[in-house]
Amino acid sequence: MRILNSRSTRALTAAIAVGLIATGCASDRDKEGNKGGAKDTFVFGAPGDPASLDPALASDGETFRVTRQAFEALLEHEPGGSQLVGGLAEKWSSNPEGTVWTFNIRKGVKFHDGEALDAKAVCANYDYWFNWKGTYQSSAVSYYWQTIMGGFKANEDKETPKANYKSCTAKDDATAVIEVFEPSANLPGGFSLNALAIHSPKAIAEYAKQQVSEAGDAITYPKYSQEAGTVAGTGPYKITKWNKGNKEVALERFDDYWGEKAKVKNLVFRTIDTEDGRRQALQAGDIDGYDLVAPADIKTLEGAGFQVPTRDVFNLLYLGMTQEANPALKKPEVRQAIAHAVDRENIVKTQLPEGGKVATQFMPDTVAGYSENVKKYAFDTAKAKQLLAGAGASNLAVDFCYPTEVTRPYMPAPQDIFELVKADLEKAGIKVTPKPKKWNPDYVDAVEKGGCALHMLGWTGDFNDGYNFIGTWFAGYDKQWGFKDDKVFNAVKAGSLQGDPTKRTDLYKAANEAIMAYLPGLPLTSSPPAIAFGKNVVPPKVSPLTQENFAEVSFK
Repeated sequence: MRILNSRSTRALTAAIAVGLIATGCASDRDKEGNKGGAKDTFVFGAPGDPASLDPALASDGETFRVTRQAFEALLEHEPGGSQLVGGLAEKWSSNPEGTVWTFNIRKGVKFHDGEALDAKAVCANYDYWFNWKGTYQSSAVSYYWQTIMGGFKANEDKETPKANYKSCTAKDDATAVIEVFEPSANLPGGFSLNALAIHSPKAIAEYAKQQVSEAGDAITYPKYSQEAGTVAGTGPYKITKWNKGNKEVALERFDDYWGEKAKVKNLVFRTIDTEDGRRQALQAGDIDGYDLVAPADIKTLEGAGFQVPTRDVFNLLYLGMTQEANPALKKPEVRQAIAHAVDRENIVKTQLPEGGKVATQFMPDTVAGYSENVKKYAFDTAKAKQLLAGAGASNLAVDFCYPTEVTRPYMPAPQDIFELVKADLEKAGIKVTPKPKKWNPDYVDAVEKGGCALHMLGWTGDFNDGYNFIGTWFAGYDKQWGFKDDKVFNAVKAGSLQGDPTKRTDLYKAANEAIMAYLPGLPLTSSPPAIAFGKNVVPPKVSPLTQENFAEVSFK
């Protein structure tokens, strides 16, 4: 699953504003949902609104937090971990080349609309996405399809990637075979993405009657994706209402679910977009849990009896440098000076929860392909000044963009982190002009278009493969970085084309070493984001991928 970075926010940056939803306020829940003292509604405070009720049209974590409860993919991740396990496919295999993938489809599975799951239903989904036309081909709409499977049956834009998807064949009711033209590091991990979760063929037929449209930079999503009622997955919950005025999404237990039934009947996601607001709502009993707990609040909540588990580290925060936005950044000595100027250990100590780490490369050490041999840039203000002088940039001035009105798993306090980095750069003699921008759409749009000389962004992995990190940024030219270096690009792409996992990991290590030798930006930190639950809650297993399954939740 993606948690927003410059590319994964495309669906939100271009989208019209959409709200979250629910069945009512907390007092209504107490009056109507919990009669007799038995709580049957779990309310979770989310940091942001979803973009769509159809995960295929999304690329952001807040959408997937909701849709993951209602839709399931062919593969899933083990509860609380990053190991791939069977989802709607009980078993899977591939040919040695990694181009033919065979899935043994789970029997006895029903969609929320009563339709039965079989191999034909699986292929109906993949073929539907492959045949998208018009605005559906925009990377703002079909980001994940393009990331995993390339383009479409008939690409309408020369910049759309070549399709790697070849076909899906139902060999029989229980066997689906998906073929691709070339092996990819995104497989089999991509088969676990909620964006490629399986929908009822009956629902897909209704989806096809509506179109997504675009006017300028604004995307208007199909009506079905903005209202509950049409979407139909196989998950333990079904989506019943989206009340955008109340900023709530309501789901209800699906009693015909094939696996273990949800323990709580009703599930509500309520958007509360400030850390203080979410904490206060939990303390007041208005919600039963929330995400992205401020590090400073963890001990306070735990001391009051609340449960605050932290996830394992699986993310990265970085300081991006856009060379085309400031010509001085084209000089490697200037980029190295910036790297030496920043006290990353201080960020970890003052801004991150316990377990935070200084990042040495563009992936956390929990991902296969992490290298111990990358070039490192120790905090050294004097060396930073020396490098700037040697590059003729002692009077360097830079614009530094940072986001407002947002909290991310990798970036718990954006403005505070910005202030620390800014102070470090100024100690090295760099003049910094702050450029605060609202996260959505201003900040992400500016970064994507290469409009910020310095900026902070990050990433939470979708699955445990190094290409999901370094391939996101460095497989080719990207305006966010504004550089062209075939040595870096080729090193990154080499791993993506290697089918042997061991050889692929070695190639990722080499790619990390090439990236950090070039130094397109500075990896800052990796953080274990905390999630909080009420005193009377039996929480789900927390996921390093932020893929919590709320069907596991119950009350004491």
